[in-house]
Amino acid sequence: MLSHTARATAIGAVACGLKPVGAAEPSRPRTLEGVWDMHGHLSGTCLSGTPRERIATLLEYADRMGIERLVVFMGYPWAYDPTPDELRRQNDQVLEAIEHSHGRAHGFVYLNPNQTDASLAELDRCVAHGPMVGVKLWVALRCHEKQLDPIVERAVELKAPVLQHTFRKLTGNLPGESTACDLAKLAARHPQASFIAAHTDGQWERGIRALRAVKNVAAEICGSDPTAGFVEMAVRELGPERVLYGSDFAGRSFASQLAKVYGAEISDQAKRLILSGNIRRMLQPILAAKGMKP
Repeated sequence: MLSHTARATAIGAVACGLKPVGAAEPSRPRTLEGVWDMHGHLSGTCLSGTPRERIATLLEYADRMGIERLVVFMGYPWAYDPTPDELRRQNDQVLEAIEHSHGRAHGFVYLNPNQTDASLAELDRCVAHGPMVGVKLWVALRCHEKQLDPIVERAVELKAPVLQHTFRKLTGNLPGESTACDLAKLAARHPQASFIAAHTDGQWERGIRALRAVKNVAAEICGSDPTAGFVEMAVRELGPERVLYGSDFAGRSFASQLAKVYGAEISDQAKRLILSGNIRRMLQPILAAKGMKP
């Protein structure tokens, strides 16, 4: 039997059109519907041109990997603490991209809780009156702070899930960078909201433990190397219904991140939930409210 690391390496190679000598075929769910990638951006060294050109490139790569839909947020260049004008500019770039995605990309609106009024206005512009279906929060302010409450309350009214970047860096976090513990505090204040812990804290063992008690938070597995045990622990501790696949494209490859799921020693049913079922279920209320095809 191949080790976790060998399985992940083999799967990543197969996903790129290669097959290592002596490698077993990856375990893919036999009845898997098209994958939905939960986490990505319009920036990356492989991308250039306008937003519509960038999404076309991303969809070309996604087609090679059997990825049906992309969730995209934040434009370019990034800003840690964006002004209202910067928020609008980046959200306009995402709006352009999803408009030219032929229905295959969904947008999350990028907000800054240090800019409450501007963020609420963008939430209404892009979600209530626009095609976006969720909220993206990054590193402007740690998410346990009270300034996030009005944003979350409005997101609940709109049936929009909130994706919060969570990370714990060995070199020290940015001043406004959140951890999974911060998100757990926010989620406990807003039990009716749906949250996604992007990166599951980076240090995923601690992140998974921090999220166990808050049932309205899903752990998203994107952005790190395909380390053995990550997905297995998340499924064991949280249940397969609270784990989401995302790649963090274009900063990470689709192949390396899919390997985390295809190489995991979990059931095919759990893989189906992680790769598409859970995000479909999470987005179903807002897609239905907007009359959009799930």
